[in-house]
Amino acid sequence: MAENGQEPKEALVWDRPTRIFHWILVVLVVVCYLSGRNNRFDIHIPAGQALLVLIVARILWGFMGSAPSRFRAFVRPAWEITAYLPTMLRRAPDGRMGHNPVGGLSVVAMLLVLAVQASLGLFAVDVDGLNEGPLSFLASYDAAREAAELHVMVVDGLLILVGLHITAVLFHLFYKRENLTRAMLTGRAQLAAGQTPPHLVPDRRALLALALAAVIVLGSIEVAGRLF
Repeated sequence: MAENGQEPKEALVWDRPTRIFHWILVVLVVVCYLSGRNNRFDIHIPAGQALLVLIVARILWGFMGSAPSRFRAFVRPAWEITAYLPTMLRRAPDGRMGHNPVGGLSVVAMLLVLAVQASLGLFAVDVDGLNEGPLSFLASYDAAREAAELHVMVVDGLLILVGLHITAVLFHLFYKRENLTRAMLTGRAQLAAGQTPPHLVPDRRALLALALAAVIVLGSIEVAGRLF
């Protein structure tokens, strides 16, 4: 029996745009990785631009979206992260309305690494100069080659983060008895006793975030091409 005689309950926590973002991100990361490894730059370059648009849209959603998807909900101060750490080994769902403090750090790290990775790709060029990012003309050949090398190096950091993310999902599933994958598919998660389900904003707000992101990313590329 929970505190105050109240049992934990399931509720809709993750809005539809957050869930769609998550799974499209997975697909785009896989497409970018495989196309880059196989030198399919006809796929890799547009997929990378789409990924950058998605990342910018998610950053905007961190200010415009539903409460659990906003940065202020999961970017927590150091003292709160420290206080959470001793509870990680408790064999029960966290019952949090969204990411826990450590999970929030992983979200921020993933967004930052992906943003850096995709941004470097905009300026990268291959050795022969046959395949180049849409903004590579703004840099010297040496600088563009350095961007390309860093673009490849950052993949290692990204793979480490992906591995840690998958490990955390399995840890929550088998040890803490909390199915995070199901929650990101259905939007429903278990809340602690007495918690009130969050208010979810309308889906149409995500279309505004996506449109703004496309203008920022694709518009900047277009303007740079015309001005320079």
